[in-house]
Amino acid sequence: MSAPSIRIAPSILSADFARLGEEVRAIEKAGADLVHFDVMDNHYVPNLTIGPLVCEAIRPHVGIGIDVHLMVEPVDSLIPLFAKAGANIITFHPEASRHVDRTLQLIRDHGCKAGLVLNPATPVQVLDHVWDRLDMVLLMSVNPGFGGQKFIPSTLAKLRTIRAAINAHVAAGGQPISLEVDGGVKVDNIAEIVRAGADTCVAGSAVFGAPDADGGYHGVMQALRTEAAKAFTA
Repeated sequence: MSAPSIRIAPSILSADFARLGEEVRAIEKAGADLVHFDVMDNHYVPNLTIGPLVCEAIRPHVGIGIDVHLMVEPVDSLIPLFAKAGANIITFHPEASRHVDRTLQLIRDHGCKAGLVLNPATPVQVLDHVWDRLDMVLLMSVNPGFGGQKFIPSTLAKLRTIRAAINAHVAAGGQPISLEVDGGVKVDNIAEIVRAGADTCVAGSAVFGAPDADGGYHGVMQALRTEAAKAFTA
């Protein structure tokens, strides 16, 4: 049996914004599976980033999906805007919604895949009654709001717990659910992250901080895939 496919989603917050169109084209050419798009509002998290106009601007430059992570509060009003701007996946934090089930359905109603994001201190039990609404669970392996943080080791146990729950859900006839990890993912730890159950890995500075001599990202993307594949070897 072949090894499961692992998706790599470079986070554009680490890209050169003066050349953003060129940067997203380069990561797709290097084999990226998704563009990870972090939205911070200086309210839910103490940082301010980018909005729907940037999502709309990069959409014509790539054929791969745009994975929008909303770190905003309130969240519902932004969902139609990002869906219209070209998002394919929209995830949000349960703490930022007054009605999690309704917000998940709103995302799906706008034609996008829906997911919940769990901060390091968010208990996995928040997923218990919404499994049927989920297309993705995004597990934060750092506290959201700032780049360049180190991976929190306790995330691995949480990953294993959620992977077991997803497998049980699917075995009972439920829909597939992706398990994504964001924060401190690097070449030297991606194998243990994948081994714990992740099938999608967000990497920001690990990718955009290691360009090839020609400005592309084939080298680091291949290194990430090579290391991730070691999770499935004896």
